[in-house]
Amino acid sequence: MRVTKNTLLRLAKETVQERAYNDKSITAAYLTGSLLQEDPFLGKAADIDLVFIHAESPSIRREILPLSETIHLDIVHREKADYLPPRSLRKNPWLGSELYDPMLLYETEHFFEFTQASLRAGFTDAAPTLQRAYRLLNRSRQRWLDIRPRATSPDAETLALYFKGVYHAVNIVAALDGAFLTERRLLLEFPAHAEALGKPEFTARLYAMLSSAAPDPGQLSAWIPLWEANFLDASTSSLADTRLHPARKRYYQNAFEAFLKSDAPLASLWALLRTWTLAAKVLPESKTAAWTQAMQDIGLLGEGFQERVQALDSFLDDIEEMLEAKAAANGLDISTLLD
Repeated sequence: MRVTKNTLLRLAKETVQERAYNDKSITAAYLTGSLLQEDPFLGKAADIDLVFIHAESPSIRREILPLSETIHLDIVHREKADYLPPRSLRKNPWLGSELYDPMLLYETEHFFEFTQASLRAGFTDAAPTLQRAYRLLNRSRQRWLDIRPRATSPDAETLALYFKGVYHAVNIVAALDGAFLTERRLLLEFPAHAEALGKPEFTARLYAMLSSAAPDPGQLSAWIPLWEANFLDASTSSLADTRLHPARKRYYQNAFEAFLKSDAPLASLWALLRTWTLAAKVLPESKTAAWTQAMQDIGLLGEGFQERVQALDSFLDDIEEMLEAKAAANGLDISTLLD
């Protein structure tokens, strides 16, 4: 069966219609994520990101439902209270960015329409943009503080916290350019946002936060079956992160393989390292030898990790200086932007 963007859009609409018919607590539903882009596929694999808003607290918060080996539904459930008050969403870097321009598929009571209108009013102004950036900066700096005492003897849990810190940091750059970076496309899309801010050197610094020496395509290719084995083992654990659901294996793996065949093979590095580390967190040490060796090889374990932590610290310092300059240029008092 030939699967196109229109096929996925039809499946999204049918899913929403069915759920709304059978669950009267749903007050709105919208589509977000890669399906809003011109080409949602990486290696012919994609997900359908749906958000259902319920009148009350939902019994589950997230579902991963396979539709085929390469396509799955990723459904988030929230309650109306998560969006209140609507004006506060302007300074929320996650929910605000998501709600700014999704595809509305269902609503009652005009809840979505009213909430989005309140959010959009002034959303791109300097003050709320910097408020969102500072929230991300604070989250990233907190992760840095969390890992500092563990930097001399890092493990998978330490490295997972480190990746959270890096993720928030690089999304500050994207947020200032009016975007938010997702997992598979992070390294593919980050350079354009850094360039737009007049900071093209940030791309090299991001890679320096991920490795002491970038692996070559051959090494990346050799890692994929090792990653796959750990992913599958971890996906059976009740402690596994939702991203390690079995339905998401081809979602990642096809992307890795597509990048390796392209002129940007290193674009696979972020999602590969992060999901592999999430798998290592829940696996016994007897099954993580390949992960340990790979992380040591690129300086994310052992003595090299302290250099990565220092690189993140330096990056955050420069980001903070950039935010201070932008606040001053717009006549804004920094103390009013922090919360």
